[in-house]
Amino acid sequence: MSASVQSWTDRLDGKQAADVSALLERATAADGTAPVSEQGVHAVSGAGSAGVRHLVETDADRIVGYAQLQPGHGDHPAMAELAVDPEARGRGIGGRLVTEVLSEGGPDARVWAHGNLPAAQAVAQRLGLTGARELLQLRRPLAGAELPELVVPEDVSLREYRGVEDDPEVLRVNAAAFAWHPEQGSWTEREMAERRSEAWFDPSGLFMAFAASDEQRLLGFHWTKVHPKQGDEPAIGEVYVVAIGPDAQGRGLGRLLTLAGLHYLRDRGLGAVLLYVEGDNASALHTYDRLGFERFHTDVAYARA
Repeated sequence: MSASVQSWTDRLDGKQAADVSALLERATAADGTAPVSEQGVHAVSGAGSAGVRHLVETDADRIVGYAQLQPGHGDHPAMAELAVDPEARGRGIGGRLVTEVLSEGGPDARVWAHGNLPAAQAVAQRLGLTGARELLQLRRPLAGAELPELVVPEDVSLREYRGVEDDPEVLRVNAAAFAWHPEQGSWTEREMAERRSEAWFDPSGLFMAFAASDEQRLLGFHWTKVHPKQGDEPAIGEVYVVAIGPDAQGRGLGRLLTLAGLHYLRDRGLGAVLLYVEGDNASALHTYDRLGFERFHTDVAYARA
């Protein structure tokens, strides 16, 4: 058997990007969960955040493993994601990729295990890693399930996204609401433009809340998303981003905006909805629990002990 080779690059060329995308699709089909986040998929094609580095492991000129390292910023450590071709598993590739990205990312670097599958847990145990962060996926049914009535208070104005003129306020609230979040809080006009260009983008699914007395300053927003049918899996809605400005919290806007999106997704005929939330976000978990969401699966970010 030929020896595989690892190499780093700041940008994948066209063939590499196509091969990595195909590898990620095979891994998703085999595991039932995507090994790389939406942000990571953007970076494979050369979009996304600056400073991303790519690690490929090849065997006989075929990519059998891939890892991506997002740089740290501020108090946030470098974050890595990876995938191994299902046909090449059981050869230690995952462990080698994890070891290399953690070494390259620095002492505080973390690596995501999306779905926290048994193979990822085994690698983490073998390398002496511990769970440092949990990202929960919650779900609830829409079809045939009761949904609380949407009642908008008189002092709140609720409307849909109108176009790029709304972007500065969306980005301002997003940055303030997610200042603690290593990925979400760093969105720029580039991230907004990338998502507006996606096939799933629908301006009528982005809800914005203002004070009725001041419709220039955004209080919060809820951006929904629809995942199309894939194979036997039906289309499903997503509570993509819910952001409430720090000066508008405590007014029930998170519940209000979430409900607006849930009604919209149900009216589109979707049978269920999912969302992601940090495992230690007690207030958000409380809101979603009261709206009927239940845990579906868990992503874990592992770090050195």
